[in-house]
Amino acid sequence: MKNTMTVLLAGVCSTAMMSGALAQESFGDTAVTNLVKPSYSPYAGRNFPTRPLWGDNHLHTALSLDARAAGVILTHDDAYRFAKGEEITTSNGVQTRIGQPLDWLAITDHSDAMGAMNEVVAGNPMLMQDEIVREWSRRINLGGQEALAAGYEIVESFTAGNTPEVMLSPDFQRQIWEGVIETAEAHNEPGSFTAMIGFEWTSGDGGYNLHRNVFFRDDADKLSQILPLTVAQRGANPERLWDWLGEYEDSTGGRAMAVAHNGNLSNGLMFPDINPETGKPITLEYAQTRARWEPLYETTQIKGDGEAHPFLSPNDEFADYETWDVGNLGPIVKEDDMLQYEYTREALKNGLRHEAVLGVNPFKIGLIGATDAHTGLATAEENNFFGKHSMTEPNPNRMTEDVGHFPPVTWPGWYQAASGYTAVWATENTRKAIFDAMQRREVYATTGPRMTVRFFGGYDYVASDAASRLPANEGYAKGVPMGGDLAAAPEGKSPTFLVGALKDSYSGNLDRIQIVKGWLNADGTTAEQVYDVACGGRAVVDHKCDGAVGNTVDVPNATWTNSIGSPELITVWTDPDFDPALRAVYYARVIEIPTPRWTAYEAKYFEIEAPAEAPMITQERAYTSPIWYTPG
Repeated sequence: MKNTMTVLLAGVCSTAMMSGALAQESFGDTAVTNLVKPSYSPYAGRNFPTRPLWGDNHLHTALSLDARAAGVILTHDDAYRFAKGEEITTSNGVQTRIGQPLDWLAITDHSDAMGAMNEVVAGNPMLMQDEIVREWSRRINLGGQEALAAGYEIVESFTAGNTPEVMLSPDFQRQIWEGVIETAEAHNEPGSFTAMIGFEWTSGDGGYNLHRNVFFRDDADKLSQILPLTVAQRGANPERLWDWLGEYEDSTGGRAMAVAHNGNLSNGLMFPDINPETGKPITLEYAQTRARWEPLYETTQIKGDGEAHPFLSPNDEFADYETWDVGNLGPIVKEDDMLQYEYTREALKNGLRHEAVLGVNPFKIGLIGATDAHTGLATAEENNFFGKHSMTEPNPNRMTEDVGHFPPVTWPGWYQAASGYTAVWATENTRKAIFDAMQRREVYATTGPRMTVRFFGGYDYVASDAASRLPANEGYAKGVPMGGDLAAAPEGKSPTFLVGALKDSYSGNLDRIQIVKGWLNADGTTAEQVYDVACGGRAVVDHKCDGAVGNTVDVPNATWTNSIGSPELITVWTDPDFDPALRAVYYARVIEIPTPRWTAYEAKYFEIEAPAEAPMITQERAYTSPIWYTPG
């Protein structure tokens, strides 16, 4: 009996130690109860991510032709040193430093003619044999707006597949790419700082922005076997990029992904119903391939915020945030019917519709943010904003000067958004762990501030889970994190969500946490609802905050006080309108109290009057990757 009881209790203890449960076994007439507790330390045995790793996944240096044409001279080495917290000198000779060092950085220079612009500017005799390149060199060396206009002309030429032959030498491309890899390897410090390796594939035929950034899980041994794909090689169709990604993985055994950005400049082509290549509805093959290679979408950056649009979400008071919707990167003016194919929330809803028909969701995307700065400076701080390129670095005129040169579509400088960053819930600070977190979509976007955000979904969260100071312990134990899928709903149960946010210690308090729900109706139409689930300093009444949070911003002095809102918010929320028969998608949006926008800091520093139409106050925010519900 002793030996039998010892074996049984060992089994009970082993199981219970994993769950922290009450174990009970019966032996004849005697009930043996064994209360098994987890380790005294609540941090022991955790195998899930415990802190977000902050990075910028979209930064350009002088190796990008348009950046160099605009006067940017910073190198990959400069960009990594800045991201790590070193003080450097900008292309205009200004000393600068990032407010808080990043944990990782992906430099994504344009693959077409990567590095060639340095040689155009320098007047390389081999390149000067081409009359077009010779004229570009002349105009760029004039500087100012003429140089910038020439740079955009060069971008148009490359993205349309009209790259001059003298600039497409594979030997030259190899030399540049090996330098990119070598510099990344030199700055990569596993466990401390990760230098992700990537490039931007710049599809923009006709000005329709279908750009993708490409990221790799791999190191130099695999990446030295390839050259980045260019639009000049295979054309501007994203499906050719997906083909190339498959070839890369097959030939090297490596791993790669693509991330699209700025659908707001695609004129309705970013998240299509109709494949622009075939002119026919997207197919199962299209959906499968896109879902395979594009698990994420860059939803906020310097050229506008792409989460929502007020035309598409008229009942969402926070939808009109840093909106760039006047056109694409070419001369075609925006039409309202294009918008539904450009914005993140609509893509998430339409993905449910496609999944119901095709069986696969082509737009099952996690949400990330980036700067897309062409300065070599990965800063998204409102009080430290260095603009799109060297000509829009801080100066008294940048709020009024155009940052686009495609008449009739232009953007004044104040349109630029000081955004954004990506937070990755990775198990360690390495290329592989960061890539894996991105692949499973356990990531979120912010417009700059580094608020910590958790978002879990399941069916068993209870209000007391929100009282835990370690909410992830309950979050992972009872459900799935952001980026995950809910199992079919148990009978009589609705999805519950554990969501919490902690403010950036250098930024504003939190105004509110919202959960945005999209769903597919039985008739094939989509719908949405925004629920306030936690409010700073006031109650939630009927899923709405009881009044506005207020505003303490002193615009002339570019200051504010954290006397309103809350430093942290956390709650458990149950969907009150759940229908187990309908597909749904949920994500959390965290909004700060009002704080000064970069334009307010600019006006104060240079003692100038900002344009009357320029916003001076912002409400920074975070967007989590979604959690999807699919009926059983």
